[in-house]
Amino acid sequence: MNRTTLSLIGAATALAAVTGVAALTGGSSDDADSVAKAATRLPVQRSTLLCPTPSSSDVSSTTYTAYTPKRDGVDAKDGTAELLPAQNPADDVADPGGDDGGKGGKDGKKGGQPSPGGDKPVLPLKEPGKPVTTDQDSEGAPALIGTADGRFAPGWTVQQTTTIDAGSGRGILGTACTAPDTDFWFPGVSTDRNRQDFVHLTNPDDAAAEVDLKLYGPSGRLKPSTDESITVPPRSTVPVLLSTLTDQRAASASLRVTARTGRIGAAVQAVDQKAGSDWLPASAVPSTSVAIPGLPKDATSARLVVFAPGADDADLKVRLAGPNNSITPAGHESLHVKSGMTTAIDLGDVTKGEPGSLLLTPEGGDGPATPVVAGLQVTRGKGSDQETAFIPATGAIERSATAADNRTKGSTLSLVAPGATAKVRITASAGAGGGSPVSKTYEVKGGTTQALEPPRPASGKGPYAVTVERLSGGPVHASRMLALHQDGVPMFTIQPLPDDRGMVAVPEAGQDLSLLNDD
Repeated sequence: MNRTTLSLIGAATALAAVTGVAALTGGSSDDADSVAKAATRLPVQRSTLLCPTPSSSDVSSTTYTAYTPKRDGVDAKDGTAELLPAQNPADDVADPGGDDGGKGGKDGKKGGQPSPGGDKPVLPLKEPGKPVTTDQDSEGAPALIGTADGRFAPGWTVQQTTTIDAGSGRGILGTACTAPDTDFWFPGVSTDRNRQDFVHLTNPDDAAAEVDLKLYGPSGRLKPSTDESITVPPRSTVPVLLSTLTDQRAASASLRVTARTGRIGAAVQAVDQKAGSDWLPASAVPSTSVAIPGLPKDATSARLVVFAPGADDADLKVRLAGPNNSITPAGHESLHVKSGMTTAIDLGDVTKGEPGSLLLTPEGGDGPATPVVAGLQVTRGKGSDQETAFIPATGAIERSATAADNRTKGSTLSLVAPGATAKVRITASAGAGGGSPVSKTYEVKGGTTQALEPPRPASGKGPYAVTVERLSGGPVHASRMLALHQDGVPMFTIQPLPDDRGMVAVPEAGQDLSLLNDD
C-alpha cells in the first residue's frame, strides 16, 4: 500500500473522528452553549430488565406484573417487550444448599443447564398503558431476562411479588426487576447466624461476567475466607450466600458488587429466622445528601445503616421528614461514619404513629462533604408476628417513575420533598383486567413526607400500575409500600421509585471540519 493511499485513509479516519466528536460536542466551542440549549429529550429505544429467582420454598407463589406508560412522541406501532427464563448453573456449581454454600463457578464453563419454563416468553406486552400479569408457584421458578424496544422501552417496569405462607422466610418479598449495571451498593446486608442473605447475580449477555463481592462491617473490610470473585455464565443467574464469603459475623454490613468484565443485575434476598424476609434493593449511587422515603406510620422499629466508601469520614445530620415538618430524632441528631466502615444505629419506633422519610445531609464544617450510601431496615408488628422490609437511599425523580402491581387495598405511596415544595401528577393505569386510567395532582411541601393511597383506575380490575411525574418545584423522592395482613402478621414490602430514565437528552448534532486545517 503506497503512502498516498495511507494518507487518504488517515484523512478519512480523521474526518470520521472529528465528525464523531462534532456529533457529541455539537461542533466548535463557540457553538457549545447554543447547541446545549437546543438539546431535546427523546424516548429511549431499548430497555433491559433482570428479575432474580423468586424463592425455593414449596409454600410460596409469585405474581409478575409488567407495564409501560404511554408516552408522547413514541412510535405507536413498533416494538416488543417480554422476558425469557435465565439459565441455572449446574447444581454442583451454584446450588444454594450444596457443599459450596451457594458460591458460583470459577471457570464459567459448567453453567448453562436449561431452567424450568423453557424458552416461552413471559409477560409480553400488547400495548402501552395497560399492565399484564401472571401468577405461578415460586418453587423452581427461574430468574428472568427481559428486553423491551420501540414503543415499549421508555419507562418499562416489571414487579415481582412473592408470598411465602409459612417457615422462617414467611412474608411478602417484593422487588422491581432491575437494569444491568457494573456497580452496586447494598448497605444493610448481614452475615449473622440468624440471617441468610443471598446475592443473586444475573448476566443478560452472551459472554461470561466476572464479578467481585466485598463486604464491609463496623470495623472495616470483612476478611474473606474464600476467593470473592464470581464467574456468572452467559444468560445465567448465580446465587451466593454471603456468610460463605467470610468467617466474620456482622449483624449489619455493606456489600459492594462490582463487575470487572461484562454487566450484571444484582439483588439481595434477606431471610431472617424470626422477622420474615424481603428483597434488599441497592442504594442510590454515593451522594453527600440522601433521602430514604416511606417509613410506615406503624413501624415498630427502624435500623439505619450507612457506609462511607471514600477516603474521608462522613459527618451527617439526621432528620425525619413527617407530614407537617422535619424534626431531629431524639438522641440521633448527628451521625459520624468512618471511612470504609459500616455504621448502624437503632432508631426504634421513630415515626411515632406518623409516616415519614429519613434525610441525611452534611453536618457542616470547612472541608468538602463525603458521599455515602445508606439503607433502612424497617419492622412492623411484634414478637412472632414481625415482618421486615428494606428501604434504600433513593435517587430523585427527574421526570417520572412507576410502581407496578398495585392492589385495590394495601398500596401506599410515599413522596418526600427534601428542599423546595414540589408538584407531582400521579396516574393510575388501567387494570390488568380492564378499566380506565385516573390522574390526580398533588403538592408536596418542602421538608415533608406525603403518604397517600394512590388513585385507582375507573372500573378497573386486577393489578394496576402507578406512575409519578414531577411537574415543577424541587426534587422528589418516592417509594411504594404493598401490605397484606395474613394470620395476624402485618406482611409488607417497600419498593423505591427512582427515575425510570425513559427519556434521554439528545443534543443537536453538527459538523465542524475546521480541525482538519493544517494551521
